Amino acid sequence: MVSFIRDLQQHGMALDRAIVKGAMMRLRPVLMTALVAGLGFVPIAFNTGIGSEVQRPPETVVTGGIVSSTMLTLLVHGRIDPRLVREDGAIV
Repeated sequence: MVSFIRDLQQHGMALDRAIVKGAMMRLRPVLMTALVAGLGFVPIAFNTGIGSEVQRPPETVVTGGIVSSTMLTLLVHGRIDPRLVREDGAIV
């Protein structure tokens, strides 16, 4: 997402507009990646057989990490990037 925003800036787009456009353009790939990873853990979440009491806690942690990292990527990243990057593209 950062490289996509930087490409938009190099093509003359203002930083604020590049962040919004970059977040909107990268929304689908980020959500699809998180969805595929999350769906891989569905069988573990509903498992009731032998060993499920050992597998369920790590699955919960990984699923929580996927959800939180997706939200951080889509929501928080756009607010932090303008504070770290000057208009000329240099990192503060």
